[in-house]
Amino acid sequence: MPAFPTIPGATLEAISEVLGDTSDGLTGSEIAELLRRTGLADPGPITKRRRIYEALLAAQERDRAGNVVGVFIEAAMAPVRFAGRPEVFEARRRLLNERLSFVGFALADDGKLRIVEAATTAKGRADRLRAELVRRHLRPDVLRACREELLEDENFFHAVLEATKSVAHKLRAICGVDLDGNTLVDRALLTKAGLPVVAFNALTSDTLRSEHAGITNLMRGMFGAFRNPLAHEPKLVFKVSEEDAWDLLSLASLLHRRLDAAARTPPAALGR
Repeated sequence: MPAFPTIPGATLEAISEVLGDTSDGLTGSEIAELLRRTGLADPGPITKRRRIYEALLAAQERDRAGNVVGVFIEAAMAPVRFAGRPEVFEARRRLLNERLSFVGFALADDGKLRIVEAATTAKGRADRLRAELVRRHLRPDVLRACREELLEDENFFHAVLEATKSVAHKLRAICGVDLDGNTLVDRALLTKAGLPVVAFNALTSDTLRSEHAGITNLMRGMFGAFRNPLAHEPKLVFKVSEEDAWDLLSLASLLHRRLDAAARTPPAALGR
């Protein structure tokens, strides 16, 4: 096998999803066997795809190289494992090759990895990003806010900035105040003086009040960690990795979904 590059987190996760697919991927016992054969620590009883991802990620970080990922893929895709099931091998190989193409590799029909030209063209990049957008099931609000930055420029810095701004815009529209960042969150969501202007649930029990506070803190954390630094630091100083960007976009999507289901407290109930 040729030297394998370090695999970006999003690509490694996509590879793990193919190998650990609930219906068509490796079984739990097969994963345990492959981890043992390739000398990887088994992260334990978690979902199959997460088990593969965490084992490969830990080994890759330990080795500072992706060779162990290549070894695992070749072991998992050895044709002998698919005796009498060639259609399963081909279907899984096709899905893997879609992911591997972005790091310059392909799995041949003998189960061995080969170097190919990486999918670095604008179309290939856009196709990969569109696939990730679909896989993440991001809310339309997030897609509208940052699709151009992602698909045209692969600009994660500004994509994250636009996504966080879209959450603030929606919260302003719901509560009707012209504030931003954590000042906006405090005015709209804090409950110290009674009912919040915007409530994520009925707030009728300690559990529900705790949930509301937790979502509020998630929003504060997003603004504190991304919105404020991105708005005040140049791109060259404050860098946003692809992996961080996708996770942030997923968080923004969650917050949009909860805001869509939130209730505006009537002014009379607020004593205003």
